[in-house]
Order: sequence, then C-alpha cells, then structure tokens
Amino acid sequence: MSITAKTPWASHMGDIPLHLEYPKGSMYDALKESADKCPDAIAFDFMGKSTTYKTLMEKIENCAKSLKTIGVREGDRVTIAMPNCPQSVCLFYAVNLVGGICNMIHPLSAEKEIEFYINESESVTVITLDQFYHKIEAIRQNTKLVNVIIASIKDELSQTVRAGYMLTESHKIKKIPDDAPVIRWNEFLKLGKACFWNYKVARTAEDPAVILYSGGTTGKTKGILLSNGSFNAMGRQTIASNPMYRPGDKMLAAMPIFHGFGLGICIHTMLIHCGRCILVPRFTAASYAKLITKYKCNFIAGVPTLYEALLRIPSLEKADLSFLKGVFSGGDSLSVELKKKLDKFLYDHKSVVQVREGYGTTETVCACCLTPPHMAKEGSIGLPFPDTYIKIVNPGTDEEVPYGEEGEILLAGPSVMMEYINHPQETAETLRTHADGLTWVYTGDLGVMDSEGFVYFKGRAKRMIITSGYNVYPNQVENVIDACDLVQMSCVVGVKDDYRMQQVKAFVILKEGVPTTDETKEVILAHCRKHIAKYAMPREIEFRTELPKTLVGKVAYRQLEEETQQAEKEPALV
Repeated sequence: MSITAKTPWASHMGDIPLHLEYPKGSMYDALKESADKCPDAIAFDFMGKSTTYKTLMEKIENCAKSLKTIGVREGDRVTIAMPNCPQSVCLFYAVNLVGGICNMIHPLSAEKEIEFYINESESVTVITLDQFYHKIEAIRQNTKLVNVIIASIKDELSQTVRAGYMLTESHKIKKIPDDAPVIRWNEFLKLGKACFWNYKVARTAEDPAVILYSGGTTGKTKGILLSNGSFNAMGRQTIASNPMYRPGDKMLAAMPIFHGFGLGICIHTMLIHCGRCILVPRFTAASYAKLITKYKCNFIAGVPTLYEALLRIPSLEKADLSFLKGVFSGGDSLSVELKKKLDKFLYDHKSVVQVREGYGTTETVCACCLTPPHMAKEGSIGLPFPDTYIKIVNPGTDEEVPYGEEGEILLAGPSVMMEYINHPQETAETLRTHADGLTWVYTGDLGVMDSEGFVYFKGRAKRMIITSGYNVYPNQVENVIDACDLVQMSCVVGVKDDYRMQQVKAFVILKEGVPTTDETKEVILAHCRKHIAKYAMPREIEFRTELPKTLVGKVAYRQLEEETQQAEKEPALV
C-alpha cells in the first residue's frame, strides 16, 4: 500500500512533520540563507584548518567570477573530479551560482571511465588534483574540454601541516610540466579579479544542477540529472527527520563528494542548516575513528563495510562516544547481525543512540527513508521522509500488493531525479506517472511494507540467485552466516551450475583468531542448516581476509561474481 498522511503509522512520527516547505531557489541560495544566519560559525574543518561561513561565501563568489572569466556559462557542465576538500566544496557551489551543472566523478576512476564521464556529460571544464592530472591529459584529446583546472591539497593547509605534507606526500605526485595546458588553482583564483560583469545567474528549484552516476536499475552506468530542488528538499527532509539536530552540530564528512550520500547528506544538508562539516579527503577506518573522537562528531554516516571495520579498531576500545546524536548506515544493506554488533558497540562506549538504517537511490539523491529516532523494528529500513511516498507493487506494474507481501519498491517525492542523461528510454522505464498524479521511481529493489508503514528491504532484483527453480536472496543468506559466532562478515553470490542453473557461494571474513580450516567451514555450514532451506545452502565457502570494495565502500559483489566465473570449479562442500 502507498503511504499517505491517513495511514496508521502517522501517529508514530512524533516530532517529525509529515509535510514541509521547500526552498524555491538554487542550492547556492539555500547555502547563502544559512550563511546569512551564522556568518561567524565554522562551515568546515579540513586537516586542522577551519573556515567560517563568511569566508566560504567569499571563496565561492571568487570562484564563480573566475569560472565566468574562463567562459563557463549557464547550462555548461563542469566536471569535478575531487576528494572531499575545500576546493571541491567551493567549486560545487560556484558552478551552481553561475548557472552551470556539476558533473561529480571519482578522481580514482580509470582513464577510460573519466573519458566516458566527461563525454557523457559534455563537460567543457574539469577540475582535479595535481596527482590526477596525468589521467586527464591522457584522454583530453578524446573530449571537448576547454579548460583543465589543477588544484593541490597543499594549497588549503595551514603552514605547519603544509610543511609535513610536503615532506611526506609531495614527492609521490608526478610533476606537471611547466608548459602544461592547465590553469593552476592560484592562477584560477586571480582570474576572478578580471570579472566586472554580472556573474550570478538566477536559478530555480526546477533547474538542473548536478549529475551523479549510478548503475540505475539495469547495471549500466548512467548519468543521473538532479535539480536544485532535489538536493534542497532532501536537505530539509533529513533535518526534519532528526529533531535532535542543532546548528553547529558536527558531521564527519568522510563519504565522498561524488556520491549522493556524501554530497547530499554529509555536506549540503549540513551547510544549509548552519552545521559543521569535518572534511575527510582520504580515510581509513583508523583515521575515521580518530577523527570521530578528535572532533567529537555529533553525526556520522557510512556504509556497512566501514562500520564493520570500525569494530576492529584498537583506538576505539576505551573511547567515550556519548557525544553522538546520530549514526546512519546506508548505501548498502545492513545485516541484522551487524546492526546488533554495532548497537552493542555503541552501548558499550556510552552512546545513547543506536544505528539508524536508511534507504534510497541515487535517482532520489540518496536517502528517502530512515528509521525514526524513537522507534525501530528489526530488519526495517524505517519510514519515508516527509512528503516522500513508498509503495510495494508487483514488479514492473502499478499493482500494489497487500501489507506483508513482497514486491518492487517504488518511490515518489520532491527529491526524484529529472532524467538519465542521454537515455530517454531507460528514463521512461524508471520514471512513471500513475493515476494518483505522482511520478514514481521503479527501483528494481524488492521489499515489504507492514501495516504501520515500516519498509523492509529484501534484496536487489538483479542480484537474486535462482537455484533449482527457487529464488534465493543473498542478503538473507548473509544475515544467517553473519550470525555465526565465528564470522565477522560475508558476501554471497551465485555461481553457474549446469544442474541447478546457479549454486550459492559464500565469501567469508572470519573473526580474529578463528582458523581457516575445513572444521571451521563445517561449523558455519552446520549453523546454516539450522536456519536456511536446503536449496539455499552455500555449496562452497571461501575464506577471505578482505572483500573487494566499490569506490564508495560497498562490497563489490559483481567483482566476486566475475572472479568466480573465471576460476575453475571446486568440489561442493555439501
């Protein structure tokens, strides 16, 4: 059933309103409104250096003037291939101020991937760090790039930290030729002084603003075009769903800026509500843990694999985490067992909050559903944000299924994307307007809704394993394996099988000290037999010390599937 204000769960929303008012202008406009309220507050910290809102706005305007000087005009696409650092934040809002569209990509992408992203978006300008210059130069002739702007981490460091950086990091960066056809960051900033004409372009909530990339519902990489309104709405919804938030609260912005989670929640949401972002350009679980305690971050967000790693960090053993107001997990399915481990960890470290799981897609920026702060149900991804609607249908149709019955998850609300750029057919298949007048996103994800409106994620339809005619959902098998006392984390994939069509294979990370023996495999299998139907049992277990990750930290199950397809078949264990 679809969720409306008349459904039973509405009484459970507590301090969270069902409907909100949203900004009518651009992302820059929303940021300026925030900065006008708190000019002297700290907007972000970067490697020990703080920047106030007043200074941030000055930097954004200067960058906007420079963009105008080099020829960036309304509607132009500008690729930002940067980590979380001051330059990327300033450029993001400066592009928005001059009416451009930000094309956000990962700087660690392969050369051909970068070439694809630049050409797919028809970008005229790209900004990246000096250490990634040679990737851009290698593919530049295959694009229509006019300007390449090169920034450096050292340009935004305090003198003390900069000296250390030059000693330890600068020698790792391949030198850029003096005559390279690029605009270096400090030169770029000086160009703004030549801008004497109007560089500000009025934009509305309906105007396009950002391109993010995702596999969509088919697995093929596509550019997702999102509006100013999409980001501003999600920012308002996120804060409304967290009534404990106060201006000045700190968010650890470690999720990358090229991803909806990092850009939309960790940066934009905080900045348009006078929050304080702790920018993390490159992080490990150890550095993440250190920053949480150093800055006493009030809010942290991450993918399940990150939290799993935090459980094993020695520096957190005696940490006092009582300052936490919100711990959010998204971007991938959080197993019931991992949530239990995380909640116990937080409780043992004096935190008064538990992990709150959310759900969303890049087609809606990121989050659109979140566990309420005052009420949780085991295995649930929570309730929709204000003004966001979810319904469960027979896959591919508009036929709603009864409460408790599994079907495809559909989303509607103010953060929904505009289109997949250059893919009108897939846009039409994913965005469909129903008789209720709402435009619904067909996610390709499977889920269930209970009678109180709580949603339960059951798996990605494309990831489903079919074995001997039965449907097996990997995350359900992973939940069982992760509950075994010997197991730290697992990932389940389907392996081609001539008899069964597919068979189930489990990749398992064991807890520290557990031996990688056949006896250990048998203990895990014995545990599985108690909870899993025979057809869904793992036919093979492979121990790993690490699981491959995607660029945003999710378990790269497709890579494991490819590795398995290329490897020779091994004898089944059961």
